[in-house]
Amino acid sequence: MKMKKLGRTGMDVSALCLGCMTYGTPERGRHPWTLPEEESRPLIRKALDLGINFFDTANYYSDGTSEEIVGRVLKEDARRDSIVLATKCFYPLTNEPNSGGLSRKAIFSALDASLKRLGTDYVDLYQIHRWDYATPIEVTLEALHDVVKSGKARAIGASSMFAWQFAKALFTADIKGWTRFATMQDHYNLLHREEEREMHPLCADQGVALLPWSPLARGRLTRDWDESTRRTESDDYGQTLYRSAEDADRRIVEKVAEIASLRGVSRAQVALSWVASRPGVAAPIIGASKPQHLDDAVAAIRLRLNEQETEALEELYVPHPVVGFT
Repeated sequence: MKMKKLGRTGMDVSALCLGCMTYGTPERGRHPWTLPEEESRPLIRKALDLGINFFDTANYYSDGTSEEIVGRVLKEDARRDSIVLATKCFYPLTNEPNSGGLSRKAIFSALDASLKRLGTDYVDLYQIHRWDYATPIEVTLEALHDVVKSGKARAIGASSMFAWQFAKALFTADIKGWTRFATMQDHYNLLHREEEREMHPLCADQGVALLPWSPLARGRLTRDWDESTRRTESDDYGQTLYRSAEDADRRIVEKVAEIASLRGVSRAQVALSWVASRPGVAAPIIGASKPQHLDDAVAAIRLRLNEQETEALEELYVPHPVVGFT
C-alpha cells in the first residue's frame, strides 16, 4: 500500500481512507442501508490486510454504532500506533440541549463519548463535521486546541464549508497561537468539482491535506446511470447531491464506462484513480460494502490515467451548485 504524509501532521497514512459510515446498526440513526457488525467485521479486517491504516468515522453515523463496531475491530489489532483513526462531531445524537454543535461543552462531551465507543484513549484526527453558525469560531478553535493539548486528539480537521470560512478558521488559529486544521474533508469527484475554484487552492497554499468524501459520487460513477441499488433507494441525503446537471453527469458516467472498458478495468478504478491523482489529495475516503470494493480501490491507486483519458473525463463537466455543506 502506498503511504502519504497527512499534510503537515507528519503522520503516515495509506493512500486510501476507509470511510466507516457503511458500518453500523441499520435500525439506529438515519442510515438504514448500513451493515451490521457481523457483516462489517470482515470488510474492516480485509482493509487492514490490504495495508489500509486510515479509518474515518463519526459520532453521528448510525447513532454512534459505527464508532462502536470500528472500535471493537481495531482494538483486536496490535498495530494501534500505526493506525490513524479519525472521527467527527457536530450533528446531535439526541434532541436534548447541547447535544450537538461546536460549543466547548458540546465538543468535550462528544469527544469523551466517541472515545468510549471507540475503546481508545485518543483519536489521531478529530474533525468538525460542518460549520457551526451559532458558535463563534474562536470558541470552537480554542476548545479543539485544548483537546489536542490534552492528548485526546493528535490533530484536528474540518469538513465541507465555504473557503472563506476555512480561511477565517486558519487565520484565527494562527493569530491566537492555537492548533490549526490540518485536513479538509470535502465533497469532490468527477460529478462535483466546485471545490477546485476556491477551497483546493487555499488548501494547497496552506499545506492542508485533502480527504475527498464520496469520490465515486455515491456509486453513480460505478454503474449505468439508470441502475439503482438498495442504498440509492433509501439514501435521502445522497439523492440531493446530484440533481442539478443530470445530462452532463450522465455523459461523464458514460465516459468513465468507456475508458474502463478500453482499459479492461472496473469503472470504480477509473473514477477513483482520477480523484486520487488530483493535486493535494492525501487519501480519498472510500466506502466498501463488498470485498470487491476494497480490491477495486487498491487497484485504482496503481492505475494511471493518461493525459488524453484525463482530458476526456474533465471536458464534459459543467458548473454545479455547491452541495454537501449541510
